[in-house]
Amino acid sequence: MKQSLLKALALFNCLIVLFTVNVSAQQKTDHGDQFKPTDESLKQYQYPEWFRDAKFGIWAHWGPQAVPRQGDWYAKNMYVQGSGQNKYHVANYGAPSKFGYKDLIPLWKAEKWDPAKLMALYKKAGAKYFVSMGSHHDNFFLWNSKIHRWNSVNMGPHKDVVGLWQQAAKKEGLRFGVSEHLAASFNWYQPSHGADKIGPFAGVPYDGADPKYQDLYHQKADSADIKNWLTNDPRWFKEWLSDVTELIDNYHPDLLYSDSALPFGDVGRAMLAHYYNSDMAKNGGKLQAVYTPKQPSEGKWAQDVERGVLDSISPFPWQTDTSIGDWFYKTGQKYKSADAIAQLLMDIVSKNGNLLINVVQTPEGDLEPDVVKIVETFGNWTTANAEGIYATRPWKIYGEGPSTVKANQQKGRFGGISDSHIYQSTDIRYTTKGNTLFAFCMAAPEGEIKMVSLGKNSKYLDKRIASVTMLGSKEKLSWVQQDDALVITKPANMPVWQVNGFRVDFKK
Repeated sequence: MKQSLLKALALFNCLIVLFTVNVSAQQKTDHGDQFKPTDESLKQYQYPEWFRDAKFGIWAHWGPQAVPRQGDWYAKNMYVQGSGQNKYHVANYGAPSKFGYKDLIPLWKAEKWDPAKLMALYKKAGAKYFVSMGSHHDNFFLWNSKIHRWNSVNMGPHKDVVGLWQQAAKKEGLRFGVSEHLAASFNWYQPSHGADKIGPFAGVPYDGADPKYQDLYHQKADSADIKNWLTNDPRWFKEWLSDVTELIDNYHPDLLYSDSALPFGDVGRAMLAHYYNSDMAKNGGKLQAVYTPKQPSEGKWAQDVERGVLDSISPFPWQTDTSIGDWFYKTGQKYKSADAIAQLLMDIVSKNGNLLINVVQTPEGDLEPDVVKIVETFGNWTTANAEGIYATRPWKIYGEGPSTVKANQQKGRFGGISDSHIYQSTDIRYTTKGNTLFAFCMAAPEGEIKMVSLGKNSKYLDKRIASVTMLGSKEKLSWVQQDDALVITKPANMPVWQVNGFRVDFKK
C-alpha cells in the first residue's frame, strides 16, 4: 500500500513539475520550445563547435568540505563513526552530535581566493572552458540562491562564488560551466540523521535529525532506498528540479555537469529540455549548451566518464572528468604531473573527447606552489603543441602501441578504462585537422621513433608523406617513410616533456 501511494505521489509531482517547467520555458523564449522532455526530442541535439574544438577545461571542485583538509566526502563521512574523517572530526571539532557540518560551513572564508588571478593562470595553461562547482552532495550552494538559505552569499565567504568565477571566465574569453551534484545528495546525506553507536555520545542524535536543519540535511529516507545513488523519493525530485532550474536561469552556463546519469526520469528530461531551450533563447536561436551526465549519450548530450576514458573513438563528443589529486584539498596528497596530464589529454582527444580536470584549491582559495608549477609547466606544453590539440578531430584510428592492446588496459572505477597508464615511446596517438595529421609520441623516445600506421603499405594511408616537423621546434628532422613504418631519427634537442607532437603533411 505504501509503495502504491509513493508511486502515485511521484507521478503527481512529476506532472506538476513538467507543467511548471514547460510554462516557465514558454514565458522565457522567443524561439519556441524546440526541445520537449522526451528522449526522441532530445535526440535533435547538435554538439556545438566550441565544445568540439575546446578539448581542455579546468574545474574548481571546491567548497566548505575543503576546510578540514581531509579530502572528499567529508560532510558524509564525518557522520560515519569509526571512519578516518570521523576520527579526525571528533579529535579536532568534537563529536558530530555537538559540532555538525552546519557548524563547519562558517569556517570556510575563502580569504585568499582571487578568481581573476587564477583564471588568467588557467588560460595560460591552455584551458578553453572553466567549470565552477554549483553545489556538491553537501547541499551547500555556491551561488546567490533565493530559494535555499544554505549558500555562499548568506554564509561562509559571503560571496557569489559561481557568479565571480563566471565574471573572471568571461573576462579571459573562456566558456563557463557549472557542476551540480545535488541529485545524489538526498541519500548521500542520510548518515547525518543517525547517532554514535558506541562511546559517550551513543544514541545522541546528529544534527541531521533536527527539523530545524532539514533544509540542509534533507528528510529521513526510506531505509530500503538509501543504498541507491539516486533516491526514489518524489519529495526530492521537485526540490532538485527547482534548485537546478534556478542555477540555469541565474547564470545561463555554457556547460552543465551532473554527477549522475540524467536524474529522475521525466523530471530530468524536463530540466534538460528547459536548459537547451533557454540556451537557444540566450543565443538567438542557436544552441550552444553542453550537458555532461554520466551516461552514454545516443546523441542527446556529451557523456562524462569520471576518473576514466573510453577505449575507442566515440561517434559523439564526450568528456573525462578527473582531478590532479583528491577531489577536495587533503594534507599531503600527491598530484598528477604535467606529463601525466598531457598523456591523458592526448589519449582523450584522439578518441573524440575533452578533458575536464580539477585543480585542487586550498580551503583559503589559493593554490599550493607545487600545483602552480604543474599548471604552468602544462601550459608550456600546450603552447608548444596547440596546433595538434585544439580544433582537431579523430583520425581513422586513435593510436598504436602497447596501450591500445585491450589486455593491457585496466578498467576505470566509474566506467571505461583507467585514466592512469604507464606509456611507452612506441605508444602513439593521432589527431587530424584538414589534410594534416598529427602524431603524438606518448613517452620520450630513447632512440628512433617508429609509427607503424604511417608506413607506405599502411592500410590507413592513400598518400605519401611530404614532410614531418616537430611541434614547438624549428629543428629540421631526419625521417624516412619505409614500407612498414614512418621512422623519425630522435631529434638532437628534445623538449623536456614526455609527450611530443609531430606534424605530418602529405604530397598532393
